[in-house]
Amino acid sequence: MINFKNLKKPYLIAEIGINHNGDLQIAKKLIDAAFSCSWDCAKFQKRNPDISVPEHQKNQPKDTPWGQMTYLEYKYRMEFGEKEYDQIDKYCKHKPIDWTASVWDLDSLEFIKKYNPPFIKIPSAHLTNHKLLKVTAQTGIPVVASTGMSTLKEIDEAVAILKKHSSQFVLMHCNSSYPAKLHELNLKVIPQFAKRYKCVMGYSGHEFGLATTTIAMTLGAQVIERHITLDHTMWGTDQTASIEIQGMDKFYKQIVDATLCMGDGKKRVYETELAMKKKLRGDSFGK
Repeated sequence: MINFKNLKKPYLIAEIGINHNGDLQIAKKLIDAAFSCSWDCAKFQKRNPDISVPEHQKNQPKDTPWGQMTYLEYKYRMEFGEKEYDQIDKYCKHKPIDWTASVWDLDSLEFIKKYNPPFIKIPSAHLTNHKLLKVTAQTGIPVVASTGMSTLKEIDEAVAILKKHSSQFVLMHCNSSYPAKLHELNLKVIPQFAKRYKCVMGYSGHEFGLATTTIAMTLGAQVIERHITLDHTMWGTDQTASIEIQGMDKFYKQIVDATLCMGDGKKRVYETELAMKKKLRGDSFGK
């Protein structure tokens, strides 16, 4: 498990989600990308489609690269089971790189927790699922919860549950649009939430580009999550708002540079300035 309160640098989560399209080899390539770009964690999404898919959607027709099927059949087609997750667990441990998943129902929580993940993610869609929040918090595993499409009242209620039942949690500022519009990111919420909830803050970004997520880090987000993909042109709803491998590498370097230049906030004169100070001021100023 991770102690998010003692992070020495931003913790980067590569959200694979469902961008593997039900193909374990694509999942492994995305894990490879996260590891090679020095990200900290590869994350998936785990559902029991019978529970998580609303009844009115189950029999809706869905056009897919594998032919037309019902929406429920499509969700099962995209879902990894024990066989795949056993391989993912072994593959990530060999690297090594952390891995975990967002859980969308209690069945999925029971499934994922047996792998002893470093944390468990509650997606924005289930921030108001108080039973899932409570039971997840009671596992003793750190909880990372996203706040997209949620009102302040809904977030207050979720945080109250997490503070009561969780050993530790991270609150992720998020806009749940795919892709999110720049003028709707509202990144100034991050320091406001840090003050309001007195917890570790994170940011889950669904926007195009990288600079905005780096700004989120400078505003106090210590945990960063971005969707990743092998290619924006791949089939799937999340692919276009995801970061390709070259972008992952670029983003890691941006975060390193931003962390370095932020400093510690204490004003000082550096040794590298002394020669210039002597040249430009001499001994004639400051008397």
